[in-house]
Amino acid sequence: MTQTSTENVAAQSGRFEIDGDLPVVRLGYGTMQLTGEGVWGPPKDHDEAIRVLRRAVELGVTFFDTADSYGPTVAEELLAEALHPYADDVVIATKAGLTRTGPGQWVPVGRPEYLRQQAELSLRRLRLDRIDLFQLHRIDGAVPLEDQVGELAALRDEGKIRHIGLSEISVDQLRAAQAVAPIATVQNLFNYADRSAEPLLDVCTAEGIGFIPWFPLATGQLSGERSPLSAAARQHGVSPSQLALAWLLRRSPVMLPIPGTSSVDHLEDNVAAAGIELTDEELAQLG
Repeated sequence: MTQTSTENVAAQSGRFEIDGDLPVVRLGYGTMQLTGEGVWGPPKDHDEAIRVLRRAVELGVTFFDTADSYGPTVAEELLAEALHPYADDVVIATKAGLTRTGPGQWVPVGRPEYLRQQAELSLRRLRLDRIDLFQLHRIDGAVPLEDQVGELAALRDEGKIRHIGLSEISVDQLRAAQAVAPIATVQNLFNYADRSAEPLLDVCTAEGIGFIPWFPLATGQLSGERSPLSAAARQHGVSPSQLALAWLLRRSPVMLPIPGTSSVDHLEDNVAAAGIELTDEELAQLG
């Protein structure tokens, strides 16, 4: 294992081209934790949230993942406040398809007219002319999948979004969606402790589809002293969270981890994982 450190440390995670034409630094940032408790309402410390986003750019992060439902609307608004006008290499990915009725409550809504409305609102909040990556946050079982993906395809054809992504899907659902439109990324729960999405990851790796693992640190379970990676992390002089992220980056070249935090200190610790390179032997030892 080798570890390096520079101001532009995120770039050491390598680059990936979403759908072959949209380059991003592989280690990104997810905005969900910037909002209030239960992913509801404004952050506890607004100024720190702005500092986190701006520091991420300073550290070389170019890929920012958000959603209309984070807050709701709060995370998108914070991104625009902190980073607009965006640097040329900054890529904003957002999502629609989950509505909020209160803290910790998420209800899928995939009606085409609703997805179109939310895309238009996200364009306004993010101050964008086109959304680089627009993801269906959840498939709504009450609406035909082809209607949901078909509406995103229509938005793409109109120039309002550039690429289409899906979240929390199966291989069969990916295939069904691909029959309607090209799918550039998928975003599923995946981390060192929960690898249930490995069959989908293997398909994405084979086909060059970006794989965005949400909860890459298992909501903190992989970060502290009780982490299953604690002993290995101590041995190599890194934090458990850094090792968990380095493992993800090594697991597949299409992996795009988006660890989120509301603290600049935690952000810097997470981004430093980009400078850790695991050998084949170390990867095998981790399992």
